[in-house]
Amino acid sequence: MTLRSGDYMAQGLYQHVRATWRRPKDALPHMYRQERMAQWRREPVNCKIDRPTRIDAARRMGYKAKQGVVMIRTRVRRGGLRKGKIHMKRKPSKAGISKITMAKNTQRIAEERVARHFPNLEVLNSYWVGQDGKHKYFEVIMIDTHHPAIINDKQLGVFCSANGHKAHKGRVYRGKTSAGKRGRGLHNKGKGAEKLRPSLKANLNRGK
Repeated sequence: MTLRSGDYMAQGLYQHVRATWRRPKDALPHMYRQERMAQWRREPVNCKIDRPTRIDAARRMGYKAKQGVVMIRTRVRRGGLRKGKIHMKRKPSKAGISKITMAKNTQRIAEERVARHFPNLEVLNSYWVGQDGKHKYFEVIMIDTHHPAIINDKQLGVFCSANGHKAHKGRVYRGKTSAGKRGRGLHNKGKGAEKLRPSLKANLNRGK
């Protein structure tokens, strides 16, 4: 079908949801977001939820509404690395306490903490859902790799060792999720990404 000047394609539900979450401060009322953050702060750190808050992002990251797929909302404290004071002779600026950023981003830390909290589940992917002055909130998609519905699934079955696939065991700790690959630089390709593959360590960390 050829579109002429003045014509437009009708957008589906997922396009509208995605446009809403592209600029949530403009699209969602302030009081609504404030009440949501207040409610999430009262919940446990790792809270199991019935359905994803961002259905477009969840489906994009591999979510399916079926048995064996679990949604967890978690929070991680914002900001740089917290380090204790070193009581040794040095300039205050060289003490190495403030202005230190971790090599892993907050989303990867959130995924790993959830994986440790639910050792029988495997992290598939995660996405951002909000932040306040103190925390960032992420929703993590977990799968039960021993559930028959997951083992027999065409897409999710590749993460199950029952099908002979063992490369994804503990995948979150080895940077195999989407956030992990982004942190390892594997979302880049072509010019400027020559030192990223097969890994940063193989290239003596010269690629980052």
